[in-house]
Amino acid sequence: MADALNLSPDFRVLRRLVPRIPYAPSIGQEVRTGILLDTETTGLDHRKDEIIELGMVKFDYAHDGRIVGVRDVFSAFNEPSVPIPAEVTKITGITDEMVAGHRLDDAAVAAFVEDSVIAIAHNSSFDRKFVERYWPVFEHKAWACSMSEIDWRAHGFAGSQLGYLLNGAGFFHQAHRAVDDCHALLEVLDFTLPTTGAPALAVLLDTARRKTIRIWAEQSPFELKDSLKRRGYRWSDGTDGRPKSWYVDVGESAVDDELAFLKTEVYLRDVEPRLQTLTAFTRFSCRI
Repeated sequence: MADALNLSPDFRVLRRLVPRIPYAPSIGQEVRTGILLDTETTGLDHRKDEIIELGMVKFDYAHDGRIVGVRDVFSAFNEPSVPIPAEVTKITGITDEMVAGHRLDDAAVAAFVEDSVIAIAHNSSFDRKFVERYWPVFEHKAWACSMSEIDWRAHGFAGSQLGYLLNGAGFFHQAHRAVDDCHALLEVLDFTLPTTGAPALAVLLDTARRKTIRIWAEQSPFELKDSLKRRGYRWSDGTDGRPKSWYVDVGESAVDDELAFLKTEVYLRDVEPRLQTLTAFTRFSCRI
């Protein structure tokens, strides 16, 4: 019945996601190792809120972006110093009783991550800041964001939410833990994109390897803030040693156009905005 429905243009059959069983790499096999991670926290502020759950899946991939297999899985709760807010429990399902007495083992986290060459999260601008605060090992890894560094709509998906992507890849899952979302993301990244004929991971890795330039629109007129927002600029409140200013990240090929926009539409004069070069090792970190 399922096969018949799948052949019909009026139906699409989704399979329940079953986590992959860890495999043993073959001797001499040319692979690289990556980490998929997801955090649940007491709030959105990486400077003061705390991690209450960490999930990670360690996987091997080939040079063409094909995922070879899962190496290992890490999943643990952490009891915060304050009660978990009710709104966080409503979103995550994690209660104070579930995390009571649990502590994240710093040595175990560092050992799990150490031999990976890249860390991937589905919102790296959020997760990287939290895990770097807890574990310095993450500061020295290349990072990629599966949500923002793939133009999913251009590849035929309805959006970039993980649930949409998983359904588009032919699966559904009932997520209860952070590690469940890591297993889901693994299948999404292993999905062959019809637009490229290659796994989504290949597209992500290609994007992550490219340099981007952060352009700071310091002292821009207040009345132009909406124009900057529409163009993709974000606001920095001046914390973490960064300027209090609007800024945007663009590819190297788009820098001249962006500078021209600032000169003609924002400052109405020649300016030399502050520029920062970002790579996979610095992107999404609160250290830049």
